[in-house]
Amino acid sequence: MDYSYTDISKMIDHSLLMPTMTVPDLEAGCRLALAYDTGSVCIMPYYLKRCAEILRGSTVNASTTIGFPHGVQTTAIKRAEAERAVADGCQELDMVVNISQVLSGDWDDVRADIKAVIDVAHGAGQKVKVIFENCYLNEEQKVRLCQICGELNADWVKTSTGYGTGGATVEDLKLMRKHSPPRVQVKAAGGIRDLDTVLTVRALGVSRIGASRTKEMLDECRRRLGLAPIEFSAGSPSDGY
Repeated sequence: MDYSYTDISKMIDHSLLMPTMTVPDLEAGCRLALAYDTGSVCIMPYYLKRCAEILRGSTVNASTTIGFPHGVQTTAIKRAEAERAVADGCQELDMVVNISQVLSGDWDDVRADIKAVIDVAHGAGQKVKVIFENCYLNEEQKVRLCQICGELNADWVKTSTGYGTGGATVEDLKLMRKHSPPRVQVKAAGGIRDLDTVLTVRALGVSRIGASRTKEMLDECRRRLGLAPIEFSAGSPSDGY
């Protein structure tokens, strides 16, 4: 194997974004991420403060969404969301571009929208992943977004929310890696459901993935590496992670 358990676990942003998840589900999801030592927990904003409390002192980051899932909030609202997230302990902010403005070619507005969130996050020493929602975009639009994110020093470019009509594809990941500066990382989200897919996107230069099947993937990773299984029990949370 050319990877360690930590190489894989730290790629995973454990996703807790299904609107039907209950508080016990969210609590259990945060505990699962701690037990499996993921890269982060990406949780719905209203529960972010509690998530950050649970993760405090660990190497698992607290993350949340901004402008989710369509990106069409005003820039002022996205800025306010980012400020609230930082105040609640967010370390990584996953923001959605204004898809309508991208499709309209309003690139100055798109840039200003992304910059507003990056400025808040970077001003607080935190990081931003910029979600394109590639299923709605053509190649020219994806390339332009990569260029803008590079110019604004985004920390990641991200394929999708997982709530559009499609998720991460090999073609999009190759394009995003090719057209982003080396300092900008790539995150794959949507449709990453097994370890083999994780390894495939890792080989393309992806450093993070959004995942809800974290336990299954990391159990399989440990099995292949000959490591003991992780003992974890959190009752019977709703399906979704």
